[in-house]
Amino acid sequence: MLKRLAWTLAFMGVTTVAAASGITLAMLTPFQSTAQQAGGQKSPFGNLFGFQYGIGRPVNILVMGIDRVLDAPAGSAASFKGRSDTMLLVRLNPEDGTASILTIPRDTQVEIPTIGLSKINAANAHGGADLAATVVSRTFDDVPVDRYVRISTDAFRELVDLVGGVEVNVPERMQYTDQTQKLKIDLQPGLQNLNGVQAEGFARFRYDAMGDIGRAQRQQVLMKALQKKVANPMMLTQLPQLYGVMQKQIDSDLSLQEMLSLVQFGLQLKPDKLRMVLLPGRFSSYDEYEESYWLINSTSTQRVMQNYFETGGAIADGLESYSPQELRISVQNASGQPRAARQVADALISHGFSNVFIEDDWPYTEPKTKVVVQQGDLQAAKILQAAIGVGQVEPDSTGTIDSDLTIRVGADWTKHLKEQR
Repeated sequence: MLKRLAWTLAFMGVTTVAAASGITLAMLTPFQSTAQQAGGQKSPFGNLFGFQYGIGRPVNILVMGIDRVLDAPAGSAASFKGRSDTMLLVRLNPEDGTASILTIPRDTQVEIPTIGLSKINAANAHGGADLAATVVSRTFDDVPVDRYVRISTDAFRELVDLVGGVEVNVPERMQYTDQTQKLKIDLQPGLQNLNGVQAEGFARFRYDAMGDIGRAQRQQVLMKALQKKVANPMMLTQLPQLYGVMQKQIDSDLSLQEMLSLVQFGLQLKPDKLRMVLLPGRFSSYDEYEESYWLINSTSTQRVMQNYFETGGAIADGLESYSPQELRISVQNASGQPRAARQVADALISHGFSNVFIEDDWPYTEPKTKVVVQQGDLQAAKILQAAIGVGQVEPDSTGTIDSDLTIRVGADWTKHLKEQR
């Protein structure tokens, strides 16, 4: 009974670390640790019998949400052998209390051993979690993968219903039926509370201008919305139901000691310590490949891996020599004032930022200006924040996709201008 309770608490606590939409929750579970493979080193998690439930060093966890395998019974081994619809690399760092999350688009082009050039979502289908972890490590600066988790589609849907839905802004009309996944998407635009089926549709919809990358951005929106709900102490009343979801929908061999360690970290995580980034890259063109891929930007990705995952590879050419003034900066108006975006753009240009463009307005008003770290460059974001003199750095990738940084101008900008006069 103690272990069952710990499983359920872990499911709640760690979901506050990362909850990916469309198929994924941030339930973090292990496979054979790379540290153990390297020579029997101690677990990164605390000593259970010494009542040290904390994490002893930074830990990297591969989180995958698996497409439905329609002819496989729920919870069976076969049900976790589908393609990964969602893939996250999560780093929990007890030294600074941060959780860093790299969203890896399912169409990312990679080399898969024995398969060759393919999309990264095929790795789990061909070789399970071990092959997926190997591909991630080899592709991203030899980053160690200490643990993995595979979660079925229905787990996310049921969790959203258990927490009473999630509030998000649906940016446009979304309507599509996916017969292969038995998914019907029918959403109207606007700020609203989505139930489990609707939230899954919001996350998995692909038929817009951004395709797979739009999905990845919406998944980050849902992560934060779900984190707020699960962190509520009232969720303790849902323990029995959460355990039922976990028992059926999650592939895991997490030990009791590790569960309790993850619970502690998840429950202590502060919202401003959750850092999310989308894998830098671009869409392939029609004349490059027969299939559509997300092609990795090697230099920007190496910067992300070093800043967020502390990989120790050699510095790429130009990685530290660029000037923040050269970065591509998008400005979105979310202030309710028609000239705010133009005013911010002019302010940036006066500070020497030359590559600035104004994007379509954000669909609803934001109280505070945000500097969205689209490509993971936190240092440049802080420089930009200082230049405009207002707002907060938002470590996620929900900004304009072809920008390095996006400034989402909030209602506080007008007040800031008045104070400067």
